[in-house]
This record gives sequence, C-alpha cells and structure tokens, in this order.
Amino acid sequence: MKGNRLGNISSQDLDVLIALFQESTWTELRLAVGETTLVLSKNAGANLDERAIALPSEARANTEPLGTTALASPVPAIRDGWTVVRAPSLGTFYRSPKPGSPPYCEAGQIIGSEQELGLLEVMKLFTTVRSGVPGTVREVLAKDGEMVEFDQPLFLIEPDA
Repeated sequence: MKGNRLGNISSQDLDVLIALFQESTWTELRLAVGETTLVLSKNAGANLDERAIALPSEARANTEPLGTTALASPVPAIRDGWTVVRAPSLGTFYRSPKPGSPPYCEAGQIIGSEQELGLLEVMKLFTTVRSGVPGTVREVLAKDGEMVEFDQPLFLIEPDA
C-alpha cells in the first residue's frame, strides 16, 4: 500500500473496514481494489500472499467472542402474522436521520409500507431500512448507534389486517 491508501480507499475507510470486520462473525475478508488485494483473517494459518495484510494476533484475540454476543438481547416471541424487519447488511444502525433528531419511528406507531425505520452505515455509505408492510411497530430491537449483523432482526411489525 502506498501513502496509507488501498487503491481509492483512504486510510480512514480502511480503519472503519477493519473495525467492522473485527466486530463481525466473519473469519476472512478479501477485498480487491485495482491490482491490490486486502486480506483480513482471524485465522492464524490463513492462506495469505505477499500483497495481503493479516490482523495481528491481539486483534484476533479481541474478536473471538463477538460472534456469540452479536445480539444484545434475545428476540422476543413473534406472534403469528407479524413481520420481522431485518438488517440488509452489517453496519452501524441509527434510529434517527441525524444526532439529536427524533427517531424515524417508535413502538406503537402506525406506519406505511415504505416507511423509513432507520439507517445502516457502512464506510460512510447509508442504507435506508424500510418497513416493507403497512402496520404497527410492535418492537424496536436494535439500539441507536449499535453495530448490527447482516439479517439481524431490527423491528417487529404487526401488519394491518
């Protein structure tokens, strides 16, 4: 890597990518940018070539228990017919459009099928989390600013009858 960059990715973005990887349940990540490949691995014996970067052993040690603690609390019982809105990717979950703003929705709120419920951020890219069904928000399962995994339940919606 030249000048703290990997292709068109800045060192700050690399730091975020590495932090997300460390907090994930993934064991390996390979990212090719142009002619350069970044390899992150939590396995000491991973097959890495000279262009790759491996996480230091202390970083691997810090990440091992994270796979079992991804969900801060168990998902409550889901009643028949309820819809689970899941994270479309891993990232940082935000309940409001900006700090200090009211959340997009609260438990008990009636929503439309395209209602924005939250945002997911990965490397400064934001993805809107939408309800997908009209109904009533029954549970908000993720906390604001929490790192969430792909497919992690975020909301429980009771669809309109």
